[in-house]
Amino acid sequence: MRQPQPYDDIPGTTVFDAERARQGYHLNQFCMSLMNAGNRAAFKASEAKYLQGWPMTEAQRHAVLARDWNGMIALGGNIYFLSKLFSSDGKSFQHVAAIMTGSSQEAYAQMMLEGGRSPDGNRSLAEWKDRG
Repeated sequence: MRQPQPYDDIPGTTVFDAERARQGYHLNQFCMSLMNAGNRAAFKASEAKYLQGWPMTEAQRHAVLARDWNGMIALGGNIYFLSKLFSSDGKSFQHVAAIMTGSSQEAYAQMMLEGGRSPDGNRSLAEWKDRG
């Protein structure tokens, strides 16, 4: 069971630490396998069957099949490894980041062009509680 960390208090952010790296090792290695054209073809031919070749948890497999990007992050996925999966789907970082933040790609792009999200209220959950 993962031990709580002080940085778990950052709203909307999952820090990829050593514990998450261990948790997501096989998920991330699966994603890396998609760098090979033959592996991508095998995955696209039968995603569920291809995933059975990886010792991932059922929750990780389900998140992959559902393309639940936030779920994969929570289960130890690293966005740079996950990029192999969404690139295999023909999706961009911007597209997936928009999905992960619950916005349209256009709204996400505009927010980034305007300098990204404000740090106010996004440093810690305690910061929100202090404003009461």
